[in-house]
This record gives sequence, C-alpha cells and structure tokens, in this order.
Amino acid sequence: MSDKRYPVLQTNYSNPTSKALKRRDFLKLTGLGLMGSVLPGLSGCGESDRRYIPPKLSMQLYTIRNEMEADTAGSLIRLADIGYTYVETAFWPDGLSHEQGAEMIRNAGLKVSSSHVEMPENGNMQPLLDLARLYDTDMLIWHGWPEDPRYGSLEGTRELIDEYNEVCDFLRNHGLRFGLHNHWWEFMQRPDNRFAYQVLHEEMDPDIFFQIDTYWVTVAGLDPASIIRELGSRVRSLHIKDGPAEYTQDIGEVPHPPMTAVGQGALDFSSISEAAGDYVEWNVVEADEVDGDVFQLLEDSLNYLISNNYARIV
Repeated sequence: MSDKRYPVLQTNYSNPTSKALKRRDFLKLTGLGLMGSVLPGLSGCGESDRRYIPPKLSMQLYTIRNEMEADTAGSLIRLADIGYTYVETAFWPDGLSHEQGAEMIRNAGLKVSSSHVEMPENGNMQPLLDLARLYDTDMLIWHGWPEDPRYGSLEGTRELIDEYNEVCDFLRNHGLRFGLHNHWWEFMQRPDNRFAYQVLHEEMDPDIFFQIDTYWVTVAGLDPASIIRELGSRVRSLHIKDGPAEYTQDIGEVPHPPMTAVGQGALDFSSISEAAGDYVEWNVVEADEVDGDVFQLLEDSLNYLISNNYARIV
C-alpha cells in the first residue's frame, strides 16, 4: 500500500447490523421490493395472469468514489444503512486493494452483483477469475471507458468483437458470464451504415450480455426502451441514472453535468421498466456526477425504484 492517508468521516455507522438491517427488512417485508405485479401494459384474460417480477437492485460504487477516498468502510456501511444490499464494483481508492475492498463490502453486510473490469492485458485472463472468486459474482463487465476509435469502422468493430468473444469463451469455460457496458458512442457511430451496437448484437457471441446504460442511450438521442426491446434477452443488466441527458460537443469531457436522483430527470422509467421484460436481472443505480449529497440522491433513487415496483431488494 502507498503511504497515503485518508481522513476518517465522523459517522455513526459502525454497526451495519442495526438500523441498516431494519430498513432492509422493511423494504422486503412491505412487498414493495419482493412481490410482483401484473406486467405493465397487459390486461384481459390469459396474459393478465402473468406476473411481473422487477429486477434486483444494486448500486455502482463509482457513484461514491469521492466519499470512499475519505472513508471507504464508512461509505459502504452508509449504503447498507440506506437499504442497499448489493453493489457493483469498479475502482478502489489509491492504495486500497481488491482484497481489502472485498472485505469491507462483506463487513458492511453487502454483496456484489457484478464487477466492472478491465480487458485482459497480453492475453492474461487470470485476474478476471481472481476477481470473480474474490467478489463471489459470476457477472464480469467490461466498463468500456474511454471510447475505442475502432468503433468508427466496421473492420475495427469486428476486431473488438474478436477480443470480446475470446474473453467470453474463456469465462464461459469457467462458469462465468461476460458483459459489455455502453456509453453514448456505440449508439452514434455507424460503421457499415449500422449503429455500432447493432454490429455487436448481430455478430458477437450470443452469450455476451449487454448492460445497457439507459442514460447514455438517451444522451445519444435514442430511446432506451426501444433499444432494450430490440436487443431482447441479450440485455441482462441496466444502469439506472437520471438527469438532463442532453448531448453536447464536450460530452466526452469529465466531469459530466451533474445528475439527479432517479425519477427527477429526463428519463421515462415506466417505459424502460415495461421494456425490460423478464430477462433483465439487475437494475444498477449510478450517478457519474452529483451536485449535493450523494447519499441523499442514492436514498431517493432507491425509494423511487422500490415504491414504483421498478426494482426489488433481495
């Protein structure tokens, strides 16, 4: 580890088994996070009996990266106190190992739904197996940042497909799943007069799943509900975030414009939820940039998703 020291936040979250578990139990036992409902848009005989089970809820830790810089353990416990039970991992603060992060996740009473990973270097895929075992998850997702210029041509996109297929085949042989997370460019670049995401969908290994970032699809000028329906059962996870969702010429610069709590921005989560069908397993809350209290945003997002039956606590 480096010699970097982090200031400790003054919190009252030293016991994740008290207030946190009471709120989790409430969210489960009320039925808002557990009971299904009639699938939106269906009525009448036959189809009306089909029950809609909302996706499970998780939270992308990138959202609280700044807070974890100050107090990683305390930030994770605060997530549990809000009511989250699962997280999606990405990057840890400098000097903190994956092993240490995984232990802090467990100590907070949380589990890992999926992990954002780097593509293998020099063909070495062992780190992917190590992460899957460490986090006890079978879903590994290439986070996709930054934009790869190869998406600008059909030949380049097919080069990427070959790389994705190789990783998928390796992980499949070890009982694991490989997925792709999108930004806006896959839904704007048009190699061979097709969107890049269409080339991926049509030509890559069918076992590679998509984690559709609904916000970035909207930024690209497309309707995420329509995209989800088009891609069908290849979509296994959604990134759920909200905000202005407007494209600008400097959209690739960071930080991005601040985002809002889910349900307070431009996205239509009713249509997104209806399009998700039975195959989307996880709704993963994320906010790339937040102007204000990030934990309040995360609590408001959880309450919105659970109360509207768009996600469930497990």
